[in-house]
Amino acid sequence: MPIRPIRPLDPLRSLKMKLGVLVAATVTFTAAMTWFGLRFHLGPTRTFPLVIVLSLVFTQVLARGMTSPLREMTAAAEAMASGHYDQRVTATSRDEVGALAAAFNQMASDLELSDRTRRDLIANVSHELRTPVAALQAQLENMVDKVIEPTPAALEGALAQTERLTRLVTYLLDLSRVEAGAAALNVTRFPIGDLLEECADALSMVEAGKDLHYVVDVTPADLLLEADVERLRQVIVNLLQNAIRHSPPGGEIRLDAYPVGDDVVIEVADDGPGIAPEDRERVFERFARGRVTASGGTGIGLAIVRWAVDLHGGHISVVDTPGVTGATMRLVLPARALAARGAPASGNADADA
Repeated sequence: MPIRPIRPLDPLRSLKMKLGVLVAATVTFTAAMTWFGLRFHLGPTRTFPLVIVLSLVFTQVLARGMTSPLREMTAAAEAMASGHYDQRVTATSRDEVGALAAAFNQMASDLELSDRTRRDLIANVSHELRTPVAALQAQLENMVDKVIEPTPAALEGALAQTERLTRLVTYLLDLSRVEAGAAALNVTRFPIGDLLEECADALSMVEAGKDLHYVVDVTPADLLLEADVERLRQVIVNLLQNAIRHSPPGGEIRLDAYPVGDDVVIEVADDGPGIAPEDRERVFERFARGRVTASGGTGIGLAIVRWAVDLHGGHISVVDTPGVTGATMRLVLPARALAARGAPASGNADADA
């Protein structure tokens, strides 16, 4: 077990102050040892060499404690270059070296999280791609081998798997735009009820197999919202797809919109099993899945939703659903766009969406 360096100067908040104390302590120690040698008649030939050696040892002990975080950072950086991101350094001092060590530890934590996210991305995307690709390949092979006829039902199944692949690729492209900061808003003023009706009608035709019932309730009926229509449509579609995925056959999906002060609240509720309270925040994280979503979905769509909502200056959350079961996604957006309130609509308004 390595010996921990002595760090008596850690309470000092400045490296210059530490160096001053080190010089003063060394000079004082040297003077004291010189006086001691001469006091006991050791003579200059024995006193001065002994004082020099002891002063060097004293200085090395104090200096080693001051510079040990730098040596630890060097060793940790070499280990991290080999892919070991669990390295940390001891940051006990309060001076510039201590601040550097704390920043280094934060950087190491961020790198470790990024590496874990990258591994999760590879695992999630590989799994999500493998499932529809395998199903599509099996269907096409059966048609080629004449095991099944290319009936409309078989072709619809192949088309559904292709659409699932397209949806996943779209999600990944959206995430890449988020990471690159290539996101901008094209704000217009429009009736929110029309958009909700449009999204519900579109998905009711695509997901007709479950025989779900869609209820759109907008109060007042002519409620207006300033937002990017395409990005908000993306939000509503993702929330509806999530609700459809977890709704039982014959269930009901509600889309409600109403004003609250200067905001517009949009809620998407379903009759599914709901989302556990401990999972309600993490379902919006990239590649994260709550307990109820383990049976399907990419774990990416809700991350896209949060990004688009944040871009509008709003927020989204999972709230309690009246009744026994179900999940309700509550989206709160400013009724007037941020740009109309005197703030920029997006920090990347010049970027190409």
